[in-house]
Amino acid sequence: MLDQTHEQAARIADLLRARGEKIAVADGATGGLIAASLLTVPGALDFFVGGGVVYSFRARDILFDLPREAYAGMTGASEDYALLQARAIRDNFGAQWGVAESGSVGGSSHPSGAPAGRSCAAVVGPEGFEFTRLTETGQGDRIANMEAFARAALQTLEDALRG
Repeated sequence: MLDQTHEQAARIADLLRARGEKIAVADGATGGLIAASLLTVPGALDFFVGGGVVYSFRARDILFDLPREAYAGMTGASEDYALLQARAIRDNFGAQWGVAESGSVGGSSHPSGAPAGRSCAAVVGPEGFEFTRLTETGQGDRIANMEAFARAALQTLEDALRG
């Protein structure tokens, strides 16, 4: 996975460096693959400030520092949920950009009932920029879904930076 995404991560790094901007990452069902991909680029401190794997309600509460009411009416693997996470991770880490992925990889039931193989990636940036992309693999293969969701999130980020 990391070999396949390194070139894309290098392009993303170049785009962020050219802007003098930084990103924070909220990995969900991707389990850290988005951040790990970006960290394959030497000198990542130039563009990457941090983030975390948001795989439990406790992690969500700590990393996003939002009241439970902020999630009212939202379900995982949805645009509104991913956007809320992308905004919170960006703001809490003091970055110009935030990327978040929320999905259901399969192998067990999702807390909000999202079907296996569904993911939403969200990117937020300066001046109110917001962009989302829904990915549906149609399969329950956990590892394949994690990789597909990470690739989709990185593509969403690259597309957003290219404007």
